[in-house]
Amino acid sequence: MSQRYDYRALIGYAQDALAASGLDAGHAEIVAETLVEGDLLGHSTHGLALLPRYLRELAAGHMTKAGEPSVVRDHGASAAWDGKYLPGPVLVRRALAQCTQRARDTGVATVAIGQSHHVACLAAYLKAVTDEGMAAIIASSSPATASVAPFGAVEGIYSPNPIAAGWPTGGDPVLVDISASITTNSLVGERVEEGRRLPGAWMIGPDGTASDDPALLTAEPAGALLPLGGTEYGHKGFALGLIVEMLTAGLAGHGRADAPDQWGASVFVMVVDPEHHGGRAAFERQTGFMAGAARGAKVPDGASAVRLPGERALRLRRQQMAEGVALSDELLARLRKALPDRPLDASR
Repeated sequence: MSQRYDYRALIGYAQDALAASGLDAGHAEIVAETLVEGDLLGHSTHGLALLPRYLRELAAGHMTKAGEPSVVRDHGASAAWDGKYLPGPVLVRRALAQCTQRARDTGVATVAIGQSHHVACLAAYLKAVTDEGMAAIIASSSPATASVAPFGAVEGIYSPNPIAAGWPTGGDPVLVDISASITTNSLVGERVEEGRRLPGAWMIGPDGTASDDPALLTAEPAGALLPLGGTEYGHKGFALGLIVEMLTAGLAGHGRADAPDQWGASVFVMVVDPEHHGGRAAFERQTGFMAGAARGAKVPDGASAVRLPGERALRLRRQQMAEGVALSDELLARLRKALPDRPLDASR
């Protein structure tokens, strides 16, 4: 079961809770907007579900409450920052704004960020860039997290390592947001809390057996998340995970080699201006053609048409902005537990 809430009321609810915990008012607004955008797009594990943990991080002093990142290097088209464990949404939004502005002059602009706090849902950042006619790639790794096993191993040594990309097509943009592992730590944690199994054998046990038991992640001895592709084709997900490690920790100059002991992220942000390449009109002619060809591809009798990455999310976003954001009863219970003195009203 679920209840619907006006997305603006949810932003205000999260913003007030974060500000009351000491987060800078401007930072609180950005974090709240990003979390609710995740829910609008249907990424429920990386929306308001993160709010209780973010509040605990603020209370423990692990998320920096105010300030700006330090510039480690800046060469115009490329830059590296020390994020000082500021909220990930604040850093990513700032990096995207800088890259979008600079890409208009240089064609491509990047920022690599070390010591960011958690960045929430990567898909939540993409539409603002594609609306500007730009293409973007965002990647994130969590250097203190070791939950995903390399292909052929039974021990977690890296994180799910999401990577997202968005680009305009002349119609709705394509919005890709995938992890290099089959599932995420957040979903595994939710299933453990709810006492439910995973939808598939997405874990690897210490004996090398694939399993749907999410409790393996914290068992003794522990298992691990499988890379994308599982036990048969996980070499592909493992390779993708290594690419994300290179883009994030490698380019930021901060990661697992530093043995960080707190929740955080290394982040890579890139924005590309098609006008500096073949031109925006030519770009959208090609991307629009590919989008149309994919949707029109022949499917088995009675099957639904091909759906592009982000298509369902954008349709859901439009619906929920009009009708209210659906929050599950389980999530509402967790929010009430975390914020007993801050009722969530304005149900639709």
